[in-house]
Amino acid sequence: MQTTKGSPGSLLKQPKVLWTLAAIGLVVFFVIQLLLPSLSESQQQLTSKTISKAEAKQAAITFAQTELGINGNFEDALVTYDTQSDLFGYLTKEDLVDKYAKSYGKQFPYDIFHVTFTDPDEILSLLSIDVNMQEGNVVAFEKVISTSNAAKQALLDYGRENTESLIAREGDISLADKELLARPYLQALGFSPNDLQLASSEGQYGLLYELPNYKIGQSQAQLQFHYEYGAVSSMSSQFTVPKSYNDYVGNQKIIAYILTFGGYGLLTFVLAILAVVYSILTRAHTSFRRGLFLSSLYFVLSMLGTINMLPYLQKDGTSDTMLIFTLALQSVFTLLQSGAIYVSLVGGDALWRQRGHILWPRAKEQGYGRHVLTAMKDGYAWALILLGAQSIIFLILENTIQTWATTDAAQSTYNMYLPLLFPLLAWVAGIGEEAVYRLFGIAMLKKMFKSTFVASLLTSLIWAFGHTLYPIYPVFSRPIELMFIGLLFSFVFLRYGFITAVFAHVIFDSILMAISLMVMGGGLNIIGGIFYIVLPAIVGYLIYRFNPKYKERPIPPQRKEEEPFIPTPHPEANL
Repeated sequence: MQTTKGSPGSLLKQPKVLWTLAAIGLVVFFVIQLLLPSLSESQQQLTSKTISKAEAKQAAITFAQTELGINGNFEDALVTYDTQSDLFGYLTKEDLVDKYAKSYGKQFPYDIFHVTFTDPDEILSLLSIDVNMQEGNVVAFEKVISTSNAAKQALLDYGRENTESLIAREGDISLADKELLARPYLQALGFSPNDLQLASSEGQYGLLYELPNYKIGQSQAQLQFHYEYGAVSSMSSQFTVPKSYNDYVGNQKIIAYILTFGGYGLLTFVLAILAVVYSILTRAHTSFRRGLFLSSLYFVLSMLGTINMLPYLQKDGTSDTMLIFTLALQSVFTLLQSGAIYVSLVGGDALWRQRGHILWPRAKEQGYGRHVLTAMKDGYAWALILLGAQSIIFLILENTIQTWATTDAAQSTYNMYLPLLFPLLAWVAGIGEEAVYRLFGIAMLKKMFKSTFVASLLTSLIWAFGHTLYPIYPVFSRPIELMFIGLLFSFVFLRYGFITAVFAHVIFDSILMAISLMVMGGGLNIIGGIFYIVLPAIVGYLIYRFNPKYKERPIPPQRKEEEPFIPTPHPEANL
């Protein structure tokens, strides 16, 4: 049945109604996602006191010179972000983050800048120093003596070799000597002997102190020292995490891997195979040139994002050979993904046109330029609606199944060569996911199940399963959230067309990524964030300007059931 004038789909095509909902969505998003979290003491500390990477490097150099007695080459430095994800997750789960930040945040930060110096002098091959990214004080260090490659790796990876070899590298040091050697560093980092309780015994590798007065929940503060050739080689400070928490997260990660590789990976692979088949079977209804630009753009931006994350791979001393291998492997994987997106664009467009619905108009078809301009405007409205909807879903999940999240260094803008490039990944998600799960996925599954709603629900779930490896718990909360968001994207696609869905998705992600960029501070990041929020408008307007009405081709005579305008909304666009 076609959408009638009084139906929800018809109402949402009216600009006043649509933008009223968009304004409500923006207010809801601002209050729930920005205003309320900013009232948290820990969030205020994070956003107002974060030092620069240059300041972290200088703090590390000063510590190396004054406390470690190293005066060498400090130019070759890599500064990356690292986090105690398990600790932050435990504190978040138990609602202890603000209390922890106030009491122990300076000496035991869960977020640090990891400063690594390569070959700082003739003795060391590597020196790493951890700096509190809010306060700028040093909290840990590690010295790696220049020896054989095997020994270097062993020093970087404490605890993975047998105890005898570790003790042998320590040298003949008594427990009393270990304490004596550790004392200057304890003093330099601001710890009093009265705070410490020895947890090591004679003959045990390294030295472990506990701080009985430093407790929060079931978490306890510890200081760990390691030794090499009769001298302190490293010191680390941390709060332990209860075994029950680690067991819970471990089980949740198993579920996440099953959902990601079984529910998302396998089913997405099946969709890609079907896209190949149907792009060939329905080739009379489309052109194989259609998806070349978008899939190529996807490949270029994806690889740019991978290269941008190389500092994260380098922070643990990854060799150049391993980095090249990783890049090569990722290039092959991204190329396969781009191929899947290409056949999804071709096959999806053909399946809809075969049924008489033009959900992705071609350039020079009647109304194309005007449609892109309208799609861009509607995309902004729907992005704001989706942000508000997501915020409400988050709030409901937090207060029903107690959803919580933790930090992830692998996704941090601080671990990028150029954080300014980060929001470009919004276009990767918008193009790729809308092509596979909306344009082709809904058409394919509707063909199988004869129901637009079932097709939209299943593709939304497959898409949602692909986000379960994010550190958000319990794991099933992410599929619940994205199932609803996916259904809204499906509605946008069916009601407004593929281009509107892509714009809505890109703008939705661009706003979130731009906020992450602007939170880093600095005029350039703030200007860059604003630019990326405006970029879809620039793209939409340029496409409109380069596709004026006089370049349009008349639409050929259509079958009776087709609509006389582009795009033709699907008859079941209201799901």
